[in-house]
Amino acid sequence: MKANEVSQDDAQIFEGKTKSIQYAIDENGNYVEVKSVGLEAENIVIERAWEDVRESIQDALGEVKDGTKSPIFYFMKKEIMDLNILSETVGIAKWRIKRHFKPNIFAKLKIKTLEKYTKAFNLKNIESLKNISFNE
Repeated sequence: MKANEVSQDDAQIFEGKTKSIQYAIDENGNYVEVKSVGLEAENIVIERAWEDVRESIQDALGEVKDGTKSPIFYFMKKEIMDLNILSETVGIAKWRIKRHFKPNIFAKLKIKTLEKYTKAFNLKNIESLKNISFNE
């Protein structure tokens, strides 16, 4: 593919904030890197992946609202973390974090533990962790 033929299918998935690198041949026959806003198939796959992420976040919010999970579970999903990443970030064992997902255990957590989660989720304060807006 020639450099001027590289796909520029701009689906605005990343709102113009990112570009991928495609390799093409320039007018001298050399391989060059060409920035591309994306290929149609690539954009479709990325958009579907983000739909799954958004759905997972909404499901987690529903579980917190229903009282079956603590806000920690919701913020983990919202920050696109999994148990391994959260465990590494806060320095708490995975099995303990799973316990912290239980609302009754969450209610008893010490300030120091809540501060770790607050920092990991980039929240302003502990109250932001405890009081989720269900209108998100």
